[in-house]
Amino acid sequence: MAKLKKKEKKKGGTNLNLVLIIQLVIMVGLTLFITKAVSTRARDNADANMNMTTDERAQVILNYVDVSERQLKDFSKAKQVLELLEDPDNEDLKEAAQKFTRDFALDIPYLEGIYMSKWDTTVLTHSSMMGSIGKATRQGDSLKLLQDAMVDRGKEVYNTGIMVSPASGKQIVSMYKAVYGSNGKPIGLVGMGIFTEGLINTLDRISGANANSADSEVIKKNENFGLRNSFYYMIKASDATYIFNDDKDQVGENVNIADLRKLCEKYAGTNKDVEGQLQYSDGDTKYIASYVYMQKHGWIFVLNAPKNDIYALVNAMRMFLLAFGVIIVVVTVVFFFINKRQERINKKLVSTIAKNAQTRQSLNTAMFKDVLTNANNRVSFSMDMENSTVSADRPCYFLMFNILGFSEINTRYGNDAGDRLLVRTVDTLSDIFTGRSIYRTGSDEFVVMIPTEAGQPAPEAVLNDVNTAFRQLMVPEKIENMGAIYPKYKIAVIKRNGAADTSVVAQLKDMTNRKGEATYGMIDYREM
Repeated sequence: MAKLKKKEKKKGGTNLNLVLIIQLVIMVGLTLFITKAVSTRARDNADANMNMTTDERAQVILNYVDVSERQLKDFSKAKQVLELLEDPDNEDLKEAAQKFTRDFALDIPYLEGIYMSKWDTTVLTHSSMMGSIGKATRQGDSLKLLQDAMVDRGKEVYNTGIMVSPASGKQIVSMYKAVYGSNGKPIGLVGMGIFTEGLINTLDRISGANANSADSEVIKKNENFGLRNSFYYMIKASDATYIFNDDKDQVGENVNIADLRKLCEKYAGTNKDVEGQLQYSDGDTKYIASYVYMQKHGWIFVLNAPKNDIYALVNAMRMFLLAFGVIIVVVTVVFFFINKRQERINKKLVSTIAKNAQTRQSLNTAMFKDVLTNANNRVSFSMDMENSTVSADRPCYFLMFNILGFSEINTRYGNDAGDRLLVRTVDTLSDIFTGRSIYRTGSDEFVVMIPTEAGQPAPEAVLNDVNTAFRQLMVPEKIENMGAIYPKYKIAVIKRNGAADTSVVAQLKDMTNRKGEATYGMIDYREM
C-alpha cells in the first residue's frame, strides 16, 4: 500500500514537472514573439512619425513660397501697376504707383523689396531701394533669358529659387511676373525678393530643429522625443549645394555627405515629388535621414536624427520585454522546485499575464490610433488595406478631406487652435459617416472608408453625405481674442472597383491637388 502511494506521488510530481516544462517553453516562445512583434511595430511607427514630420516641414517651405508668389500676383493685378506700365512716362501715375508699392510692402513680412519695371527691366517704382529707379537691372543675354522665362510662365510667377541677393547680401526667394497689356503682350514686369529668414525661423520653432536644439526649454520639453536632437538640411539638387544648413558657413557650399550627393544625382531633374528615407554615418554617429524632393523648385529637404534617438523606444521596449521574459523564466524555475508554493505562484503568473495583456493592448492603441483626434492612423490604414476585401464584387468608396492652408492656421492662430480644428473635423466626419473607418493619413488630411453591400450605398448618396459634411466643416471656428477661423478644404472621392492598397491616398492627394479648394455640390468623384 505504501509503495502504491509512493508511486502515485511520483507520477503526480512527474506530471507537474512536465506541465511546468511545457509552460516554460510556451512562455519563452510567447515572450520572444511579443518582443519581435512590438519592436517591429514600434520601429515602423517611429519611421512613419519621422516621415510625417519631414512632410510637414516640407509643406511649410512650399506654403511659404506659395504665399509669397500669391502676394506678387496680387501686386501685379493692381490698377496702379497696369496704368503705369501702359503709360510709364506719366509722372502722376508714377507717383501713385510708388505710393502703392510702399504701402503694399508694409503688409509683407521679411520683404527685401518689391518693385515694378518696364519690359526692359528699367525700374519704375521700388519699395525700398530708391536709387534703383530709372536703372535697368538686366541687359543682353540675361535680359532675354529672363523675358523668355516669364513668357513661358504666362500669367504665373517665375520663381528663380533661393539665392544670395546682390543688393543685400542675404539669402532670399527671388521671383518675377510678367504684366500683360490689353493687347495680350507683355508691357512690363513686377519683381520681389523675400528673405528666407522668416522660413528658417518657422522651421526652427519646430521642436528639435537646428537653432532650437540649444534652447534649454525645448530640450526639457522634448527630452523623451525621438527628434529632440534632429537637424535639417535643404539642398539644391541640380548642383548639390546647401541652401539651409545648421552650420551657416556651409550654406552655398557643396554637399559633403556622400549619400546626400547621391540623392541629388538621382533626383535632379525628376518631374515628380519623391519622399524616402536612408541611413548614413558621420564619424562615430549613425543617422536616419528622412527626405522630400520638391520637384517644383528642385529642392531636397532632409531631416536628420541620430539612429539611437529614433529607435530609443524600440530598444527600450525590447529590453523591457526581454527582462519581463527572464522574470517569467525565473519565477517558473523557482516554482518548479518549490511545489508547496504552487497555488500562490500561479496567482502571480495569472496577474502578470493579465498585466502583459493590458500592456499589449495599450501598445496596440498607441500604434494604431492618432492620439489627438482618436482617428485611426497611417499604420492602421496600411494594415487595413493589407487585409481589405475590396474587389469588383465589393467596391469601396474612399473620401479625402484635406484642410487647406493648415500650416498658416497654426502660424496665425496657434497650435491649440489648429488642434481644435483637427478634432472638430474628425468629430464631424464621425457624425456624418457613422460606423465608418476614419483615418488621419497626414498632418491635415483625413480619409473615410465606406465599403459597399449589394451595390449600396449609391454614389449619389455618398456625395450627398460628403456635401453635408462639407457644409458643416465650413462653419467658422471661433478663437478667443483672435476672431474666427474660416476653414477651407480640398475634397476628393474615389470608388475603388478593384483591389485597394495604400496607393489610394496618393491618388486622392493627386485629385485634391489638381482640383484645389472644394466647392459645395462640385466634389471631384472618380471610379477606378
